[in-house]
Amino acid sequence: MNKTALYDKHVSLGAKMVPFAGFDMPVQYSGVTEEHFAVREKVGIFDVSHMGQFFVEGPAAKDLLQFVGTNNVDTLTDGKAQYTCLPNGNGGIVDDLIVYKMADEKYFVVVNASNIEKDWNHISKYNEKFGAKLTNASDEMSLIAIQGPKATETLQKLTDTNLAELPYYHFTVGTIAGVEEVIISNTGYTGSGGFEIYFNNESAVKIWEALTEAGEEFGLLPCGLASRDTLRLEKGFCLYGNDIDDTTSPLEAGLGWITKFDKDFVDKEFLAKQKEEGITRKLVGFEMQERAVPRHDYLIVDADGNEIGKVTSGTMSPMKNVGIGLGYVKKDFSKIDSNIFIQIRNKNVPAKVVKTPFV
Repeated sequence: MNKTALYDKHVSLGAKMVPFAGFDMPVQYSGVTEEHFAVREKVGIFDVSHMGQFFVEGPAAKDLLQFVGTNNVDTLTDGKAQYTCLPNGNGGIVDDLIVYKMADEKYFVVVNASNIEKDWNHISKYNEKFGAKLTNASDEMSLIAIQGPKATETLQKLTDTNLAELPYYHFTVGTIAGVEEVIISNTGYTGSGGFEIYFNNESAVKIWEALTEAGEEFGLLPCGLASRDTLRLEKGFCLYGNDIDDTTSPLEAGLGWITKFDKDFVDKEFLAKQKEEGITRKLVGFEMQERAVPRHDYLIVDADGNEIGKVTSGTMSPMKNVGIGLGYVKKDFSKIDSNIFIQIRNKNVPAKVVKTPFV
C-alpha cells in the first residue's frame, strides 16, 4: 500500500486510515459531519497527495492535449486552469482531470489517483503521433486542499501572493510557509471555495503544520475522504468510478459544457452523432421524499416498479438533512420534479429529480 508524505502525521492525529486507490488514506479524523461543517462554515484541509500529476511540454504539448481531451485548450491563457475529460475511443470516459497552462509549451495535468497508470498509458498512446515531452511527477509531488470560507484568510498568512487577486480556476506559482515554487490554484472539490497547493514531498509536513497553525483561530480541522465525498455530492460534482466511467459518455453525464466541437478530438464523431440524435439516459440529481439514504448501485424504478436506472452516488446530506443522490435514468424521467423511486431493501422509496447543486 502506498503512503503519502503526510501518512505519519495522519496517524499521529488519530485519523482512521483506509485503503483507497492503492494508498493508505485518512477517511476521517473527528467525524464526517463535524469535518463537513468545518469546510462549509470555516476551513478544512485535506491531504489529496494520492492524485496524479503529469507535465506535458514542448511544441506539440497543446496539440496533444487538444486531441485527447474534450475541452478547448486554445481558450487557456498562462495561469488559467480548465476542467476536461478524456474520451476513451468508444464513447466513454477514461478520466476527468484539470489542465493548467503554465506557459506556451508547458502544461500541468492533474488526474484521479485510481487512474494514474491508465491515464498515462492512454495519453502516451496518442502521443506517439504528436511527440510531446511527458513527465509523470505523481510520486514526487504532494497536494493539500485548503477549503472553506476562511481558506483565503488562512493561506494568506503564509504567502506574499495576493490570493484575493487570483480568480476561480486560475493559479500562480509562489512561496508558502517559506517553501518556494508552490503551485497555488483557486480550485477545489467541495464547492465552498479555497485553494489546492502542489509542492515537492519533502515540504509536506512543514506546510501541513503551518496551515494547521494559521487556521487555528478560524476553527480549521483536518478532513478525510468521507467528508470530501459528502461535500462534493452536495454540489453535484461527479466522482470518477461512480458517476462517470468508461461506460458513460460526457453528454449523458451532463458534461456537454466541457465538450467542444470546434476542434478535432478523440470520439468527436461519436459524440457529435449522440448530440444530434439525443441521449437516451441522463445523470440527474434527486432528493428522497422519505427518511432514507440512497447508495451506489441501488436500482431506480418508476411508479410501477419498472427499472429505469441506477444510483451512482448517494448520502445523507449534512446541510439539508435529507437523502440525496446522483443516478442515470431514462431520458423521460430526467426532467426536474419527475417522480422516481429508489429500491432500498425491496421497498420502493419515493424520490424527486431536482436541480443540482443540492446546496
